[in-house]
Amino acid sequence: MLPTSTYMPERADHTVRFIENLRHTKGEWYNQPFKLLPWQETIIRNIFGIIKPNGFRQITTAYVEIAKKQGKTELGAALALYMLTADGERGAEIYSCAADRAQASLIYNVAVDMISLSPALKKRLKVVASQKRIVYPAMNSFYQVLSSEAYSKHGISPTAVLFDETHVANREMMNVMLHGASDARRQPVNFLITTAGNDFNSIGYELHQKAMDIMEGRKVDPTFYPTIYAADENDDWTNPEVWKKANPSLGITVQEDKIKIACENARQNAAEENLFKQLRLCIWVKQSVRWMQMHHWDECDFAVNPDELIGRECFAGLDLSSSIDITAFVLVFPPRTEDERYVILPYFWIPEDNLQNRVRRDHVPYDTWEKQGFIKTTDGNVVHYGYIENFIEELGTTYNIKEIAFDRWGAVQMVQNLEGMGFTVVPFGQGYKDMSPPTKELMKLTLEKKIAHGGNPVLRWMMDNIYVKTDPAGNIKPDKEKSTEKIDGAVALIMALDRAIRNEIKGSVYDDRGILVLN
Repeated sequence: MLPTSTYMPERADHTVRFIENLRHTKGEWYNQPFKLLPWQETIIRNIFGIIKPNGFRQITTAYVEIAKKQGKTELGAALALYMLTADGERGAEIYSCAADRAQASLIYNVAVDMISLSPALKKRLKVVASQKRIVYPAMNSFYQVLSSEAYSKHGISPTAVLFDETHVANREMMNVMLHGASDARRQPVNFLITTAGNDFNSIGYELHQKAMDIMEGRKVDPTFYPTIYAADENDDWTNPEVWKKANPSLGITVQEDKIKIACENARQNAAEENLFKQLRLCIWVKQSVRWMQMHHWDECDFAVNPDELIGRECFAGLDLSSSIDITAFVLVFPPRTEDERYVILPYFWIPEDNLQNRVRRDHVPYDTWEKQGFIKTTDGNVVHYGYIENFIEELGTTYNIKEIAFDRWGAVQMVQNLEGMGFTVVPFGQGYKDMSPPTKELMKLTLEKKIAHGGNPVLRWMMDNIYVKTDPAGNIKPDKEKSTEKIDGAVALIMALDRAIRNEIKGSVYDDRGILVLN
């Protein structure tokens, strides 16, 4: 702190007392007094107790980087209610912000629950649920949810901004909100709280770097208060002692056995390893990582006999290429007993006339695979969709194809033709919502050796090419931009597996929330 600033414990005590008169809203702590944990109390006391000679707070921005499940949302809600009702600012404007409305609403939802458990606040505050707004009429003040999807750049004069998960923050929104109070408020509070991220070009990473620079003495900004709970990039991430660095609430809000399970999953899966480091240890990681460890895939090289599958029920995924590229069609046969595996039968097509050029250009043995029967060619220098449609129609007389899932992009005409042949064709989104559950399930089945792929070399090459991208919630999807080589067969497999599982357990909760995969 600056030599001219003073720590005034009575100012900090006022904030701590207010918060500890609130009640917890979830789980085993429901309706119990909000007793600040040591790390939470330290932050609150520094924000509200360090005072400049003019009597106003010195710290205007607090940056807190911490692993998930540490109680950051509850702390944010308590802080929002304090700034709304007990900071003494008439006409106060308190905002919860995040990259999307659902995330921005998390702090607000906890604040609403805290109000319902506090007779004093319930009497003084009005909750306008339709507007995600809490009003304090006596002081003409309000607390409002905003997101980067919809916010006004004009008329913003925040007393406090609570920005959740700044590692995915919209740059423009962040700038508007953090600078909106520079002239209008004498002692605003910007409370930025986040886990680590994976975008090193984001404003979230710039804030992380500023925090690190201040903590390590490279920069000085007495108005910016940084707190980072994180493991070091070179630490042994499997060591429980390392976990404590990023989890100051370990044993209280998050149990060690939960982290142990997540760590064990991460040992077996490169994508889960990155998620574990990012979300559990608060380490900034690369956005996309190579996904499949191929020795696990190779352990599922169980024999596949197409003749033994004749008449069997199956589900298909179709990834239709551009006219000069590979098209993939993958059948997944669900197990009929607990002892059976999911059986995978893939088909690939490439234009005949550009086969040799692609071999020379891509250094991929398409010609060898074609001679071995693992890839088929169509006449000409572009993919002959009519040939593929006829091939699929013939397959339908051999196998009982219940559904065909397809990527909506570029497949309109073929879809119509397949429907005309009597197939049930299902559109399949390529975003996190649709792709994450079956992608995680494919990894799980691979690790458990519950799939049989017969060692198809084209599919193996594509599985080895996959990089996955992760969103803030830990969902994953194949990243076609980072996967510089072809992954069409892997995408088709993921879509087909999804339809197989959904139909296998039709009517279950999976239809609503997806497959549960521990991470």
